[in-house]
Amino acid sequence: MHRAILAVDVERSTARNNAAKAALRAALYELVEDALGAGGIAEAYRDPLIDRGDGVLVLVRPVDEAPKTLLLNPVIPVLTRLLATHNAACPEQELRLRAVVHAGEVHYDSRGCFGESLDVAFRLLDAPEVKRALSRTAAPLVLVTSDDVYRSIVRQGYDGIDDSCYVPLRVWTAGHEHQGWVRQSARLTVVSPKVAG
Repeated sequence: MHRAILAVDVERSTARNNAAKAALRAALYELVEDALGAGGIAEAYRDPLIDRGDGVLVLVRPVDEAPKTLLLNPVIPVLTRLLATHNAACPEQELRLRAVVHAGEVHYDSRGCFGESLDVAFRLLDAPEVKRALSRTAAPLVLVTSDDVYRSIVRQGYDGIDDSCYVPLRVWTAGHEHQGWVRQSARLTVVSPKVAG
């Protein structure tokens, strides 16, 4: 089934003890749910959130009420703002995230979801360039998109999405090269989208 894919991963989660991880996970889920809600991506428009230990996978169904543009604006900017607020209020529970936005076919069986689209998304999320980008910024979130999302959404000039701060990267999966785009700037504005796609 076709899904828009949003996944986030917590920086340096393995350095935390179990009690700290429990608090971080609770905060992470709350912030992700709040950001999705701000984007109008209600539970009716997505699969249940999928736990990834130190991250969350969100699979959004292709419905008119939840276009992929909403993931880039307002969901990601709102999530970034919520993270900054959380980190200022709870510095001992600082959350810094890598996030990926992709879209493609997702397969399901009795144990969960799988497929090449998810493989590509997680290769992009775990790319060394993305980890370095997060380590080099004071921003609480670094975003990488797939080439498909970059071409169909980012470079189209939709409100609140600035293509000038994205740089390309390449990853490999199943012997194939895939291009992604890392946002290199913390510049984020939340604008009500005029055009959705």
